[in-house]
Amino acid sequence: MAFLPRLAGLLAFSATLSASAFDAPNAWSSARQMIVVTTADWDAKQGEMRTYAREGDTWKPVGKASPVVIGKTGSAWGMGISPPQADGPQKHEGDGRSPAGVFRIGTAFGYAETNPTALPYKGLTASDYCVDVDGSPLYNQLVDEKKVGEKAIAGATEPMRRDLHFQGDHAYRIGFVIEHNVQGKQGGGSCIFAHLWRTPTTGTAGCTAMADNTMERLLAWLDPSKKPVFVLLPKAEYARLRSEWNLPAL
Repeated sequence: MAFLPRLAGLLAFSATLSASAFDAPNAWSSARQMIVVTTADWDAKQGEMRTYAREGDTWKPVGKASPVVIGKTGSAWGMGISPPQADGPQKHEGDGRSPAGVFRIGTAFGYAETNPTALPYKGLTASDYCVDVDGSPLYNQLVDEKKVGEKAIAGATEPMRRDLHFQGDHAYRIGFVIEHNVQGKQGGGSCIFAHLWRTPTTGTAGCTAMADNTMERLLAWLDPSKKPVFVLLPKAEYARLRSEWNLPAL
């Protein structure tokens, strides 16, 4: 679930995506780091994650593939920086699917005040919420309850300090934002993260989850100066779009 910086002065997260990013697959042509998640099909909740660095015009693998889990009902086309696709399921709020496509990687976050990652980092507090209430003016935004008030977050199911609100839940101990639906289209799906898994077989509400050591490796590797992007696609769609979108060979 993604943090969106639309409250003035609230949090300095990633820059707002311009509409022109949807015009062509070269929206990520300057990216030099890529995380790729592939699944067996649209309904699969388990997948494989690979990382790549670009040398010249060639994507080179970095490390080995790692298992991940995604949405409990699979994946669906999301709203990122890749061109919209008409064929296949479309992501919407509450569908239990992870957004498919190409997305920018935003702010890292966690329970600790600091983290050695090069990504911008937000140390979470008990009053931080991501608003997943469809119809709320704060939809798909990370807000501080102390600043916006209790009424503004009424109905939100995403307190970010899950360890404090949900009996020690460690899912958000470390993670980062996957920038889906940054324009905050109502009903388009909200608060999409990469975070820690509960088990290797337990699907998420729409995020991508992984083992602690896998996430730690990603946070140490990701470099915002290299404009990293996150890709999630079923294998058939990956094969169909790989050449057109200049994606690495798996």
